[in-house]
Amino acid sequence: MLFVTLGTPVAGSTTKQRVARRLQWSYPPGSNIIAEYWLQTTYPTLIVISEADSIAPIMAATTEWDDMFSFTTVPAVTAEEGMEMAKKMMPQA
Repeated sequence: MLFVTLGTPVAGSTTKQRVARRLQWSYPPGSNIIAEYWLQTTYPTLIVISEADSIAPIMAATTEWDDMFSFTTVPAVTAEEGMEMAKKMMPQA
């Protein structure tokens, strides 16, 4: 299952603090990170696309960072998967 996590820094955390921690930190077992993007925007400043059998490793990761980021995590499908689902939902002509 794919998950997209959007992160916004919490007040009081600095970019230097976040980068220093990230250099020392690894994602928990059970999550396969597809991509991690650091953006130069206000919201979100972080996008992580991950794959896991359940949301448990995603929750473990976000819990470790909740002093520095506010997170929104949502399940996702690829465009190809979405198109296949859409075809199945369309009435047969």
